[in-house]
Amino acid sequence: MVRKEWLSLMLKIADPVLSALEGGKLHEVLPVEKESRAMYAHLEAFARTLSGMAPWIGLEGLSGEEKALQEEYRKKALVCIDRATDPASPDLMNFTEGYGQSLVDAAYLAYALLRAPHALLDPLPPRVKKNLADCLKATRKFEPFPINWLFFSAIVEAALFKMGEEWILPPVERAVKSFEKWYVGDGMYGDGEFFHMDYYNSYAIHPMYVDLLETFAPVVPGYAELLPKVKKRASRYAAIQERLISPEGTYPMTGRSLTYRFGAFQALAHAALYDNLPEGLSPAQVRCGISAVMERTVRGGMFDANGFLKVGVIGNQPSLGEHYICVGSVYMCTQAFLPLGLAPSHPFWTAPDEPWTNKKIWEGADLPCDEAVDE
Repeated sequence: MVRKEWLSLMLKIADPVLSALEGGKLHEVLPVEKESRAMYAHLEAFARTLSGMAPWIGLEGLSGEEKALQEEYRKKALVCIDRATDPASPDLMNFTEGYGQSLVDAAYLAYALLRAPHALLDPLPPRVKKNLADCLKATRKFEPFPINWLFFSAIVEAALFKMGEEWILPPVERAVKSFEKWYVGDGMYGDGEFFHMDYYNSYAIHPMYVDLLETFAPVVPGYAELLPKVKKRASRYAAIQERLISPEGTYPMTGRSLTYRFGAFQALAHAALYDNLPEGLSPAQVRCGISAVMERTVRGGMFDANGFLKVGVIGNQPSLGEHYICVGSVYMCTQAFLPLGLAPSHPFWTAPDEPWTNKKIWEGADLPCDEAVDE
């Protein structure tokens, strides 16, 4: 897959959500198959979609057809932010009700703002900025579970900081101190006190930790010194992620939230976007490896008759979805598209195709051995 195909797939996933929300009809048309998730599904779908798209929406210097598409979706995104946060909107989203899931997805909306502030924040009218800030602040009522959720509270504060709003340090400090304690080595964090063999190091921990420190390093003592160590861990985890992709474009089905599909590779995509790939792992390998996963997944049938995602990894597999999974949840897959925030002239897009590590080895290539990374 090349850039045009990545962009086409991202927009195919995103457009039903954003177009419905732009028209004030997302609550009307989004399929919500679990009544217990009805209060969360719409913010999940919107926030996760926008978070994955944000680097592309914020990219400067595009031209031609892609530039026209970007301008279309920038405008659409700004309208959607208004629809999601305006108290008078039929699509006002839930930032306060329930046990705390709203905090999770307010954080992904906040993450989109961090990833593209000039495109998604600067053009907002004062009324919309105030509504948005009020919605983000409202999630402070939730006490995050002592797991990856600590980053959600912290990312909300990071977005408020970026907006020039009143922000508070304790949620940020709690996330940083906790995950320093929970680092278990070789690029892996425990998700809380214990290590879990799942993809949450990618879904949340590595990308959010790096970006949190990048945001606050200029104003919080010690964060600038911690950042290189945290980026080194993220780089090692990116190497591990690339090695999880089989020659056929499949990857291990272990742990929870597997129905986020290729969103499992957010950490690898994030490392590519921010030039944090380890030595010896080329951008072309990453492009080809993630492309193989996308191609294999799409082949199974991801979309319903109206273009919304189905719950599953290959097609519709609702039993793979935990109790907290609904259609809105699975828009986490858009996190794999982060490298679309790189210019079309970047080597990620222009370098010749190159097999990823597992494909090379299983075709007989003699590669250097893998090595763990110490602190």
